[in-house]
Amino acid sequence: MSPANLEEECLKLLKGERDEQRLAGLLLVTKFCKAEDQSSVRRVYDAVGPHFLYRLLRTGMASGGGGLNDNRNAYLSLSITVLATFCRVPDIASSEDMLFYIPLVLEVISTGSVLSVLEECYEFLYLVSAASESGIARFFESGGIKILASQMRSLHDGSHLMELSFKLLQLILGRTSSDIIQNNDLSEISVIVAAIARQFAVLHNSLKFEALHLLNAILSSKDSSQLRDAFRLLPQDSWSPNIRIGIMAILQNRVAPAERLQALILAESMVSMYGEDWLIGQVSTNDALDPAPADMCLLLVLEQSRVEIAVLLNELAYLKYEAPQDTSATAEAIFSKRHNVAVAYSLVERIIKLISNVEGNDGNLLDEGTLTKLIHQLNETIAVVLEYLEDAKEHGQKKGDDLLASVRIIGSYLAEAPVACKEKVQDLLGYMLSLEGEDEQRPFYAVCFLLPMLSQITMEIEGCKALASCKGLEAVLDCFSKLVGSHAFLVEDNGCIFMACDTIMNLLLKKDKVQIKLDVSAIVDLLKVLAHWSENTDEMSSMMMASSICTLIFDYTSEEALLNCPDFDYRTLSSLYLLIARCLASSEQDTKVDMDLSEIVSSGFSRWAHRYPHIRDAVKN
Repeated sequence: MSPANLEEECLKLLKGERDEQRLAGLLLVTKFCKAEDQSSVRRVYDAVGPHFLYRLLRTGMASGGGGLNDNRNAYLSLSITVLATFCRVPDIASSEDMLFYIPLVLEVISTGSVLSVLEECYEFLYLVSAASESGIARFFESGGIKILASQMRSLHDGSHLMELSFKLLQLILGRTSSDIIQNNDLSEISVIVAAIARQFAVLHNSLKFEALHLLNAILSSKDSSQLRDAFRLLPQDSWSPNIRIGIMAILQNRVAPAERLQALILAESMVSMYGEDWLIGQVSTNDALDPAPADMCLLLVLEQSRVEIAVLLNELAYLKYEAPQDTSATAEAIFSKRHNVAVAYSLVERIIKLISNVEGNDGNLLDEGTLTKLIHQLNETIAVVLEYLEDAKEHGQKKGDDLLASVRIIGSYLAEAPVACKEKVQDLLGYMLSLEGEDEQRPFYAVCFLLPMLSQITMEIEGCKALASCKGLEAVLDCFSKLVGSHAFLVEDNGCIFMACDTIMNLLLKKDKVQIKLDVSAIVDLLKVLAHWSENTDEMSSMMMASSICTLIFDYTSEEALLNCPDFDYRTLSSLYLLIARCLASSEQDTKVDMDLSEIVSSGFSRWAHRYPHIRDAVKN
């Protein structure tokens, strides 16, 4: 019988009046109807109609014995197979009839009554969900995530069913926001993530990369912060070690650069959730007799971050200064490169913090050999970032979040190693202090990022000269004004304020050797800021710091000169007098007061008190 005659015979049976005829027709469909022949599938679907197929499925799902139910497994298999075949035609898959079947197919999966058609069940769900947004919505409404979670927990590693589960998840995550995912029970999402993490660890085929992409889709999306916060509360041993194993496997084997970047993105998500200590941990790989060293993940992540930073900054420089500008392709590429650089920068900054914490801890988690390797890699990374800034300076670029992020990572490292790349840093110091983020009108954050280094290098004459020569004091004074003024809400704590104070005092204390010149307007502005700060704090440490700077500034001028300034009044001066008087009294009564600051105030008072006649009234009172 020819294929055309066979199809006609099949259609006659499907249109028959008796169920037996239709069953025979459906059996012929499964044996001879090719799924890729969509026109034939459409004719078969129109012939059988939705009602008979529904009755067949319901019969297959029925419980109990006797009658037709003796063959219910066969009916169930037949109906699910035919449904999956029909849904290979997109307009059938998107029809209301197929949406109606979603909860029924999910019920079949949940009961596990016919294992032989589970693949067809997953295929049906994937095709209907892919065909329309309504399919995904119905999947969620019908408890699809819960059922998927319960199934994935027991699926065999690398099985075709696991692969189909991944495809379904990729589709769902690609079509919906993570808000919808988060609205499901966290325990279900955690089961899914744990199952994916296991595949990421144990597999060595293409499904490993699918697992990597899925994990990033769940953990790294911009809407996933709430989900990640909740994951912090879960036991790490249920999935976290598998993530580390998978990342190490990606980074130490020959894989595409894009996959290595994805591994870094996943590492950054894990570090954001659990802290930089997550990078250190004994990892039991498949070879139980030879576990990976505890520092291997850390070393691999830093090495790959260094490589990515070098490549991405080079590509960014080309896009910004050589590629055709004002094109959507260039703008999109720059946005993507900046995002990826931010990921690598974040990991490097976390590792810098880890080293800082380890060096300050007697129970070192890292040995000297590992620390030496890390510092060598960090030196190379910072050198590359400095070259990027040098290139930007040559092109007259002073604004950009990528430039600001570069200053931040440099500042983080130089806070721990202030003499690293010394000559290059000094050459670029003035430029770095002048950089602005996209949303800034004047430099602020760049100065904040460099304050830890500045407060250290200005302890030496050479550092003071370097800062003074590039007019860095003006930048620090402006930053200090913002920190303690109306913009104080921008700062999380007082750390930046005190480092700015340290820097200012270091310069003022060495003013004779450095030959710093402060104009009248700078003096007036600084004294007004100090008065504002002292009036709005009750912390003795803050008042002592403000008083010390004020004392050093008073060396430059006199009461008469200040009161002759149009932007300065006696109320401000009186506030400063009260500040100094309070600190002098406190240093006499409280032995806990910082003696260095107390000495600055008292010795300063003895030097210039004769030029400020009204301060003695404040001291006496």
